[in-house]
Amino acid sequence: MTTMSRREFIQKTAVGSGVAGILAATAGNAMANPLDLPIGSQVWPLRSMLQDFPAFAGKIAALGVTRLELCSPLGYGAEFTSLKDPKAVKRILADHGLKAESSHFSMGELREHQEESIAWAKDIGITQMITASLGDGNGGSHPTLDQVKRAAEEYNRIAAVAAQAGLQQGLHNEGFELSIVEGRRTYDRLFDLLDPTLVKFQFQMSTLTAGLVAADYFRKYPGRFFSMHLQDVDMNAHPAGAGGETHPQVPLGQGSIDWVKTFTAAKVGGVRNYFVEQTWELTRQSVAYLKTLTV
Repeated sequence: MTTMSRREFIQKTAVGSGVAGILAATAGNAMANPLDLPIGSQVWPLRSMLQDFPAFAGKIAALGVTRLELCSPLGYGAEFTSLKDPKAVKRILADHGLKAESSHFSMGELREHQEESIAWAKDIGITQMITASLGDGNGGSHPTLDQVKRAAEEYNRIAAVAAQAGLQQGLHNEGFELSIVEGRRTYDRLFDLLDPTLVKFQFQMSTLTAGLVAADYFRKYPGRFFSMHLQDVDMNAHPAGAGGETHPQVPLGQGSIDWVKTFTAAKVGGVRNYFVEQTWELTRQSVAYLKTLTV
C-alpha cells in the first residue's frame, strides 16, 4: 500500500445491496480461488466510498470479496472516520458476509498510541497489524545504514508489544524498503534485522516496477511472509503524463506478472491472505480473474 502515489478513486456506479452481497460472498467462498483462500480487498484505493460504510460493504461483497484489509482511523485520518467505532465496523462486516483480519497502521500511531490501536484491532477481530513503511522518521527513501538498524530495532520493540496482545506485526514495502544502502537493498537488510517470529512481511506486487519479483522473494525467504497486496502492471507500456508511474496498473491477468508462478511460490513464502489493492473498476475485473485462477 503506497501513501504517496495512490490516485484518488474515480467512483463508478455499481449494483448490489447488502443481501446481494451476502449471496455473492457465499458463492465466492465456493469457488476455487488461488490457494483456496478468500479473496480480499484493501480499502485504501476505495476510501472515497467509505463514507457510507454499509453501502460500500454491500458493493464489495457483491463482487465476491469476503475479506477486507482496513486502514486504522487513528493513523490514516478523516477519510477513515467511518471505521472509528470497531464494534459497529465488525457488525457491518458480518451483515455482509465479510471479515477483516488485517489492517494498516501508521508508524506515528504505533509510536504514540499503540495500546489504543491494539484495542481497536482486537474489537474488530483483526490479527495482523501492518505498517506500510519504516521510513517515517528514519530517513525516508534515502536512509543511512544506521537509520535502517535503528528502524529495525524500534519495529522489533513495537512488534513485541503486539505479540504480547496476541497480534502479529507485519511490514509492507515502500520507498524506505526499496532504497539501496551501502550496495544492498534495505528490504533485504530488514529480513536480517527484524525478528522472524515478531515481524512477518506483506509483499506489494507493484514493486515489480522497482525490480522486486514476488516469487523470487517468497523462495529466498521461506516462511517470512504472511500476506500480499495484489496489483498487475504492464511493463511494456510507457504512457506520457502518467504522474511518474511509467508502467500503468492493469487488471490482474492482463499485465506482466505470472500469477500461477507467484501463487505457487507464495506457498513457500508462507502467505495466508491476499488483498487486491486497486481502483474500483480494476478491483472488479481483478476479482473476476481470481475466481478463475486455481493454484
